[in-house]
Amino acid sequence: MINAQTIKSNRMSKKVLFVVTSHGELGNTGESTGYYLGEVTHPWAVLVDAGYEIDFVSPKGGNPPYYGNTPDDKVNERFLADEYYQNKIQNTMTPSEVNPDEYVGILYAGGHGTMWDFADNEELAVIAQKIYEKNGIVSAVCHGPAGLVNIKLSNGKYLVDGKKINAFTNEEEAAVKLDEVVPFRLESKLIERGAKFEKSGLWQTHVTVDERVVTGQNPQSAHAVGEAVLEELKKL
Repeated sequence: MINAQTIKSNRMSKKVLFVVTSHGELGNTGESTGYYLGEVTHPWAVLVDAGYEIDFVSPKGGNPPYYGNTPDDKVNERFLADEYYQNKIQNTMTPSEVNPDEYVGILYAGGHGTMWDFADNEELAVIAQKIYEKNGIVSAVCHGPAGLVNIKLSNGKYLVDGKKINAFTNEEEAAVKLDEVVPFRLESKLIERGAKFEKSGLWQTHVTVDERVVTGQNPQSAHAVGEAVLEELKKL
């Protein structure tokens, strides 16, 4: 006979936490930003279809800003039409409301907003550290790895130190003419933290996996990041 505690445990073991930015202003450009929609929806679809429950957290909680709803993206359409998950994404948790023990993985979604509110959020860094140190998966795509730059493990080392890591590249930042707008260059900061940075050419799909850390380069890599996270979860 399966008791309620076992059922609860099984359900909780299939949860992944997605982190999205609360920041909506693109520096001093006067333009808006937020999280990039496809970098949530594509990994979400892969994991939900595999039976995982997705929860959402943002630095400020509530309804986070987004952009990048590209035409004819059926996965975006599916997410935006899903009432259950629209309620979740429009009512994100604050970091203080998150219990890291409930999650087998965490995914930092990208979007330029992350460059202003991910790196220095100590609460999010501790959540990711706890998930990782209990054998969970830490993942990020595009600008999402901004959330990885200051995560420290219990041994005092940066999470990315000595690991192969991928993210939005300096060349891609220059190509979109935002290299002088963002507060730091993500590739350079990760290298500064000891990451062994890998990259492909502009807008090429590139996903790197090293010691339960999964990172992807750009929006084109979002679906592949979801698949790589799923493969790593299967090994747990």
